[in-house]
Amino acid sequence: MTTWTDHTADRPISLTAPSGIDRAAHHRLDEAWLAAAWSHPTTRCFVVSGGQVLIDETPDGRTELVMTPSFEAPLTEAHRYFLGIDEEGVSYFALQKDSLPGRIDQSARPAGLREAGLLLSPRDAGLMVHAVGLENWQRTHRFCSRCGERTVIAAAGHIRRCQACGAEHYPRTDPAVIMAVTDEEDRILLGRQVHWPEGRFSTLAGFVEPGESIEQAVRREVCEEVGVTVGPVEYVASQPWPFPSSLMLGFIARATSTEIDVDGDEIHEARWFSREELDAAFESGEVLPPYGISIAARLIEMWYGKPLPTRGFV
Repeated sequence: MTTWTDHTADRPISLTAPSGIDRAAHHRLDEAWLAAAWSHPTTRCFVVSGGQVLIDETPDGRTELVMTPSFEAPLTEAHRYFLGIDEEGVSYFALQKDSLPGRIDQSARPAGLREAGLLLSPRDAGLMVHAVGLENWQRTHRFCSRCGERTVIAAAGHIRRCQACGAEHYPRTDPAVIMAVTDEEDRILLGRQVHWPEGRFSTLAGFVEPGESIEQAVRREVCEEVGVTVGPVEYVASQPWPFPSSLMLGFIARATSTEIDVDGDEIHEARWFSREELDAAFESGEVLPPYGISIAARLIEMWYGKPLPTRGFV
């Protein structure tokens, strides 16, 4: 009997909670407004480099992005990205640099999204996701895909223009599906990728191909990776995943076959688990859960009926 009772519904998916930031896209092409916003005394900015930012712990135990007033920021003109405005009218910018700045007090530390996304407030996590996504795109799209000439940054970091052929290029987001697959016995299908450590199991996932619906992508990926056919597919939620430029689309799906035949290229091992079997595997340490920032944990929890254990997640 399928229950799908979600006892974890009050816990939001990482990186998706409302941030309170208005991206204010209508200001991105207004150079006069951007200049005024940058010079305003309330404006705050932070540096992003190689997908990392500086975070710090506050005296009351919270973790925050290390932000400074714009007049104290490291110099950079071309790689200054406008991220939005909060409810109090404070503007936020990210500065892309080759390295993170040092801290005199030595208390701050660099962190990527996989760590910081679990620690930061919704506001700070939302700002960081936006900044990391832009930085990833900017670093890998410096040349025009139409004519090969170097492009320049425009729209406060959200467009790259080619001055040779006039083409405009926008930040890339690749849709990817991630799915919790169950069978008629209400078991869940979990797999282990070839590069994962022994015992690490999670939901299956893959990219949407050109000319394909997301439901078709779910069925194709499951069949390709583990040889299982899928019937009904139901959308659950999405999650930004800038590693480097994906949007994860989460689903629950019902298998119409159960025989497993792993592809050996992406998936090394796949197994069906009942709740009792997965509970015992967690307890013994045979299976390490995908607890953390990924939507995979929430998809499994919807079926599992309770939060996953945290042991073994990095």
